[in-house]
Amino acid sequence: MKNLFVIGDSISCYYGNHLEPMLSGRFEYDRKGGTHELRDREDGTNAVNGGDSAMVISYLKEIGNVWQEKAPDYLLLNCGLHDLRKELSTGSYQVPAEAYEANLSLILDLVRKLGTTIIWVRTTPVIDLFPDRIPEWARTVRANSDVIRYNAIADRVMGGQGVPVIDLYTFTANLMGAFGAGIYSDGSVHFNVETAAKQAAFIAGNLWALGSTRGT
Repeated sequence: MKNLFVIGDSISCYYGNHLEPMLSGRFEYDRKGGTHELRDREDGTNAVNGGDSAMVISYLKEIGNVWQEKAPDYLLLNCGLHDLRKELSTGSYQVPAEAYEANLSLILDLVRKLGTTIIWVRTTPVIDLFPDRIPEWARTVRANSDVIRYNAIADRVMGGQGVPVIDLYTFTANLMGAFGAGIYSDGSVHFNVETAAKQAAFIAGNLWALGSTRGT
């Protein structure tokens, strides 16, 4: 049986709760832990949250020695939601678009040196908040136009290197088209349990199909 390792943001933490049992009998499942924590996370995903692309690079460099001994067959990877966060006070992005593209290329290089096959997951949509709906305590904001822009960067990088892509963005946007903004748990970024389960089923179907074509 092939093994699958997951590095992703909080969205992957939520659908991961459903994805692991859905892959039973096809993949052994594991995900990021370790010391690269996002501290004081209100969603309880500290150690398992992959963070932005720079944090993924740091984690891969840390775990590289372990993976040289026994690398996973597949890495299910996403980063983007943290990269595209914009500071309200300065308008600067956590990871600017040019750096995001360079980081993705470096991630591919690091993982391929370890002999692991990457499967990329497109970043999920967010609901834009009108200025009067942004909490007073908020220091950053996300815009769906930036999700589309950063997804396009990732599409170009992954497509240029033949990386399989799971289009979770379009799948989730279609769910929102069918069921409305109620698919979110916090009104703009994170999804409720039912939506996370649907996302997991969509990803599992893609992974089962990929495993079939690659002899898993």
